[in-house]
Amino acid sequence: MPAWEGKSRGTPLGYRIFVAVLTWFGVLPAYALLRVVVLYYFLFSPRSSRLLFHYFHSRLQFGRLRSVALIYQNYYRLGQSIIDKVVIMAGIRNRFSFHFDGEEHLRTIKDMQKGGLLLSAHLGNWEIAGHLLKRLDTRIHVVMFDGEQEQIKKYMEGVTGPRSIQVIIIKEDLSHIYAISEALKKNELVCIHADRFIEGNKTMNHLFLGREARFPAGPFILAATFKVPVSFVFAFKETSLHYHLYASEPKWYTDLPRQEMMELLLDEFVKDMEAKARQYPAQWFNYYNFWETA
Repeated sequence: MPAWEGKSRGTPLGYRIFVAVLTWFGVLPAYALLRVVVLYYFLFSPRSSRLLFHYFHSRLQFGRLRSVALIYQNYYRLGQSIIDKVVIMAGIRNRFSFHFDGEEHLRTIKDMQKGGLLLSAHLGNWEIAGHLLKRLDTRIHVVMFDGEQEQIKKYMEGVTGPRSIQVIIIKEDLSHIYAISEALKKNELVCIHADRFIEGNKTMNHLFLGREARFPAGPFILAATFKVPVSFVFAFKETSLHYHLYASEPKWYTDLPRQEMMELLLDEFVKDMEAKARQYPAQWFNYYNFWETA
């Protein structure tokens, strides 16, 4: 089974150090400090590095040397995404710029007054995407596992305040399904990752980067059940201070049978996800065997 358990890494002390550097010196000095931290993970995280090497070398077909270089770049991009999240959510002064490719598609979904599902993946920086979606002037809900360590979560909320977007926590009693239903009934947007699952949940198989992988069935069941328009949304870091956001045209297949609609949406989502993975290979943040036991 995929060895992902919905938990994040890091310590409260590490977060405090970076927040202090950000507050006193700014983003670029924090990136410089990050280089040291990244070197540690690069040298002493053999399991995740091995899985990343498989992704770069076997799935994306990069040479061995480039694959090793991309492992370091991946850790660095992950650290930058965490720093950028703190900067944006805490309102720390910055010079970030953004390009939103497809914003009109999300405004179309909003104007349809049917509610909508925004499907994303652990590619790029979803926290940045969620923050910028506020400009749509509608309520946004993000469905997620509550995987942060309690100490880190409490400290970060003290720094940034409560999240500006509404969070729906996935729970074993399935109460999150009712929260999603209520949000969609109010014509609001619900953002959910469609690339990770906890073992035991329903999954669907699909060819991804040349080999079959398992994807969570939940997001596609929701789309087929509530029959709301769907868009695929991603945000990628292109330079130190610039982000590129993408939103696909609305997918709305109300006349299709449930299973056929699920399979069509999965196929389209995987194709979009695969294209983004090839375009931004270093911003793949799934640190487990994505293709195991498909």
